[in-house]
Amino acid sequence: MIEIPRSTATFAESDAPADVVRRQYLASARGDLAALRATLADDVEWTEMAGFPLAGTYRTPKGVTAGVMDRLAAEWEDWTTHDDRYVVDGEDVVVLARYTAVHRATRRPLNVRVAHHFTVRGGRIVRFEQFTDTALVRDAMTP
Repeated sequence: MIEIPRSTATFAESDAPADVVRRQYLASARGDLAALRATLADDVEWTEMAGFPLAGTYRTPKGVTAGVMDRLAAEWEDWTTHDDRYVVDGEDVVVLARYTAVHRATRRPLNVRVAHHFTVRGGRIVRFEQFTDTALVRDAMTP
């Protein structure tokens, strides 16, 4: 598990890859898309896994929030990524996590493990790749 510096100001300004990624998760949890976009590089490549409902690669901070976060909020209630464990190797951060939500149309709950691979350079996320059990996501979406 990562340790957040005691000083909130230090954490908010830190370019350390794990701190940047953690700020992204915190912004997402608050629904603060402006703060989330601030963690992303202008030329970010954000890839949702093949088989996932939003599969594909999104570019630009606005492209990521419009193509992924806005769409998740529209289709799911309380979509949350619970970031459990961080593994850091230089600019690479792998986060083991869990998605929880309820699909708006089917009312079925989702609770699935996920791994996220981030690459952080210059204090911004330049690349993201998602790994999850897409069949469990589809099951929650199927009446």
